[in-house]
Amino acid sequence: MLSERLQPDIKLAAALFDSLSRDTRQGRGIVRDSYGPGEQAAHDIMHAAADTMGLELSIDAIGNLMMTLPGRDRSVPRIMIGSHLDSVPQGGNYDGAAGVVAGLCILSALKRAAIEPSTDITVMGIRAEESAWFDVAYLGSGGAFGLLDPQCLSIPRSDHGRTLEATLTERGFDPQIIRQRRALLDPSQIRAYLELHIEQGPTLVAERLPAAAVTGIRGCKRFRNARCIGRYGHSGAVNREHRHDAVAATVALLHHLETVWLKQEQAGADLVVTSGELYTDPAMHGPSKIAGETHFVIDVRSISEATMNAVAEEARRAAVHIGEKYRVTFDLGATSDSPPAVMDGRLREALRGRLERPFEMASGAGHDAAVFAKMGIPTGMIFVRNDHGSHNPDESMTLEDFGIATQALLEVLLDFPLP
Repeated sequence: MLSERLQPDIKLAAALFDSLSRDTRQGRGIVRDSYGPGEQAAHDIMHAAADTMGLELSIDAIGNLMMTLPGRDRSVPRIMIGSHLDSVPQGGNYDGAAGVVAGLCILSALKRAAIEPSTDITVMGIRAEESAWFDVAYLGSGGAFGLLDPQCLSIPRSDHGRTLEATLTERGFDPQIIRQRRALLDPSQIRAYLELHIEQGPTLVAERLPAAAVTGIRGCKRFRNARCIGRYGHSGAVNREHRHDAVAATVALLHHLETVWLKQEQAGADLVVTSGELYTDPAMHGPSKIAGETHFVIDVRSISEATMNAVAEEARRAAVHIGEKYRVTFDLGATSDSPPAVMDGRLREALRGRLERPFEMASGAGHDAAVFAKMGIPTGMIFVRNDHGSHNPDESMTLEDFGIATQALLEVLLDFPLP
């Protein structure tokens, strides 16, 4: 097979990762702020590398970077490889960027071997995937397909408060694209989308595996503004039967959802349930008070929309029952939802089959691949082992593991009859 004679350009990867670290590190962590100087520095690094390689370069109206190796037949749909180049505040060097670097390493290998692919292959450096800066996920990929709600243009950036519209204009991009919901990418002209990403959890480390094919990207159903209303009281003066304890009731609800999670897991369902925020009112609470109010979040994720809906409905039902038991009132509020994205079965199997120890797993975090899959584009994704988690300065991906995952992508591109 042709792929057996080719290997991705790992020397290029090492140089690009070094440049990213040098130019976007602030203190211990990485800061590639969406539509800010850090993200722009990352785009400039990739642009310069692609230009040196002789790739065709273009930047769309909202800042996404396209780096293309032309194919023999330029009239047919292209293959895209991509990921984002922004980071959370004080993030790690590999989250997102590894996928763009992998694409360039593959194109470098093809160029050096003088191989002309049958169709265009485009590496996409995607803008603003992280929601940490503008509280909107997938700004770059969602905007490229005309999917964004124009109201997002008024969202202020989390640090300096400048709106997305003002920020785009300052950077020389066109907010009218978002306001008019104008698509910059045509799904019918994309044959397949492939994304490499570090795993953001501990599974591959625990399994002692370098890489895994991704089965799907979990959707999310989140009660973002849940509350429990009880009654404040003296901690020593009110017996149990007279209490309206918001903290006790909230803990009971969260414990109940833990038991629901265990039952779903035992039945073979894919599910995670999290409460990442739980707090009382600092202006009212005290060490000798029964808390009269809590605010909390319930985050339900699964690759099955039916599972998410069932757990959310159980949360609402349990809130009524537990509220009556504890003499409090729950207001879970509306959910903010993102649907699950299932990876293309043929690409998933092809990527899994290229690994020495075939392994596959769901992604609990969101990725731009979810947007491409939502548009009906055959989408495949591969994870790379990464120690110490993600969204922190201690991300730890080795070039050896990166090379194994990138090699799998290269082999699929060359040997597999993509959709």
